[in-house]
Amino acid sequence: MVGAAGFGVYELVGDVGGGGDGAAAAAAEKPAGPPTRAEAAEAAKAFFAAWSRRDTAEAAQLTDNAVAARTALTDYFEAAHVSHVRVTAEEPVGRTVGYAVEATVSVGEHRGTWKYEGELEVVRGETTGRPLVDWAPEVLHPDLQAGDTLQAGEAEVPPIRLVDRAGQELKRSEHPSLGPLLDKLRDRYGKQAGGEPGVELWIDPESSAPRQTLLTLAEGEPGTVRTTLSAAAQHAAEQAVAGRAEASVVALRPSTGEILAVADHRADGFDASFLGQLAPGSTMKIVSASLLIDKGLTAAEGAAPCPPSATWQSQTFNNLPGLAPNEHASLADSFARSCNTAFVKFADELKADDLTRQAQEVFGLARDDWRIGVPSFDGRVPASGGPDTAAALIGQGQVQLNPLTLASVTATARTGAFRQPVLVPRELIDGELAQARGLAAGTAAQLRAMMHRTATSGSAAGALAGLGGDIGAKTGSAEVDGQATANSWFTAYRGDLAVAAVAEQGGRGGESAGPIVAAVLRSGA
Repeated sequence: MVGAAGFGVYELVGDVGGGGDGAAAAAAEKPAGPPTRAEAAEAAKAFFAAWSRRDTAEAAQLTDNAVAARTALTDYFEAAHVSHVRVTAEEPVGRTVGYAVEATVSVGEHRGTWKYEGELEVVRGETTGRPLVDWAPEVLHPDLQAGDTLQAGEAEVPPIRLVDRAGQELKRSEHPSLGPLLDKLRDRYGKQAGGEPGVELWIDPESSAPRQTLLTLAEGEPGTVRTTLSAAAQHAAEQAVAGRAEASVVALRPSTGEILAVADHRADGFDASFLGQLAPGSTMKIVSASLLIDKGLTAAEGAAPCPPSATWQSQTFNNLPGLAPNEHASLADSFARSCNTAFVKFADELKADDLTRQAQEVFGLARDDWRIGVPSFDGRVPASGGPDTAAALIGQGQVQLNPLTLASVTATARTGAFRQPVLVPRELIDGELAQARGLAAGTAAQLRAMMHRTATSGSAAGALAGLGGDIGAKTGSAEVDGQATANSWFTAYRGDLAVAAVAEQGGRGGESAGPIVAAVLRSGA
């Protein structure tokens, strides 16, 4: 958290007691319309002053939900043990007022300084017309959600020391995207990892999410939690997503299913790598191609014409701009060039649940039974009729994956066997791992040949330039309603390393997600 430097309109300091006469008397005629910038400044100033002097009743009356605000403000001082607070506000931007908080938290003999930034909105009261703070839990701290509470005291779970497969420590400061994962691992394995709890201030979530430590007043003795991660691969993954907005990547070892790296670079802090639910675009053609081969509808060198457009149940599908049609294309041709229409043309010969069964029974997807060590989403491939039957073949419609599931698909294609991904040693995971039959040997060989061609001379060749050896890849772009630019998907393997990435609104697969995957493959983990 950063402190109050750089702010400077109001500095409001208080300890205990106080009062205040509240807002000014209402005008003879009730004001209407959004509060002015000056009104927002004055309303925020009054609220911050009451908050700073611990006058919870007065502060609550300056919001549009006095009951909820007073309860939360009381908990802020009592349950979170805040003994002193100082608020410094920025100049308003319209009705939004940013601010910095510096508070003292005291638990017994332990004291700590808690610094953070936030913002609030000022609205006009519906009945009085007064400018009021638009109350929400985030007003007190930006990470608070409805139902969450602040607590301070001895932590229920000791801190953990996260280490990679070789015993090297993975520090939050050096691997920032591991922060949410570290919280989840601590929540799940902290008690059995040994160690002694410290004294902390934390958010106690209403949901099943892990507790989030906001301030440590007294360090505990950390226990050690070993993971399957590789420090080298993790470093490469962190660096690769850092330059891309809303990007996520996962790397795993096909021969074992062990997850070697996971990184997210997102404004909202969401671990989309494991929990994301997005249409994967043409990367789904790995599964679709295996289905066509298994059904005997075509083969890698069999026919899969690529017309300029294809219609299924009144919906017309097109290829990406610039892709020339080829009526004599083989499946390998259409796969390598990522021709949508070639796959859509096979919808007539498939049942609505064929792709679902292939995803579940061969690739282990979409059964909600993965146990990787932390919460994860293992895909959605519903048996959908109508136009979605064709759309699903090209990774659109109702199909949803994330980098974890796509990396697993690629690993299955690489080895022919499905091995459920894991993040921690098997002995730490309760219950059985998910099972699937994997690919027939002939189908796996054809998939590898098509993915190798894609990586060396097809749509993935540009991103993977300079990477030799046993490589294979598939690109994808997925259109999303309301987005001007498609999501960029890319997955590839090199030897015993499979990597998948998504860059939201990144365009074509090779343009944004491709360089992320290539960087992790080059780590040689």
